[in-house]
Amino acid sequence: MLLLSSIQKRQTKDNILTEGEQMIEILDSIDENEQQPSIMVPVDDLDTADNTPDTVDELAMELATIKQPAKRIAIIGSRNLAITHQQMIETLATALVQQGNTIITSGGSCGTNAAAIRGAMKSNPDKLKVILPQTIGQQPSDVQDQLIGVPNIVEHSDRAMMTLADASRVCNREIIDDCNQMICFLSHTSKTLHRAVEYAEENHKVITVFYLD
Repeated sequence: MLLLSSIQKRQTKDNILTEGEQMIEILDSIDENEQQPSIMVPVDDLDTADNTPDTVDELAMELATIKQPAKRIAIIGSRNLAITHQQMIETLATALVQQGNTIITSGGSCGTNAAAIRGAMKSNPDKLKVILPQTIGQQPSDVQDQLIGVPNIVEHSDRAMMTLADASRVCNREIIDDCNQMICFLSHTSKTLHRAVEYAEENHKVITVFYLD
């Protein structure tokens, strides 16, 4: 069962830097709360945030202050994200890689996975691992284009005959098995991602869940 963090949904429209500061506090608190492996946070107010270059740069500097031992961190989530959410995930991935962490995600032309790939590639491509549900050839052309230059891609020809939905569920489990910590961006209706969170909890992973609705 997910545990709600002490940071609750705000009734006012906070800017992106304030939400970034909340994220830092949440991630910093994970190691200090071994008995509280799962944290969920609403971030829907980011849809109304001001999106200026200075604000995003300042958020990147704040996120870069995260002080944790290097980990293998999975970032997965919804494909349907507002631009502000995508920028936040991209900045988060960049900052985590700058701290020496390895980002593990799957392919995607948009949304959470795509933002995580862009962010990690900006910092250090060698610290990015992309696990695909099937083969590169079975991915849409825009996904294939995004994967150009990614040095560490895991394909699965053994899942070529599976439906994409079934292959994706297996892929999420593989990503979770390979990580120390998982960050997931999802809505309350995301059944596949909820199953992934449950699987991560069953395997005693450290989990941070950001709800988008």
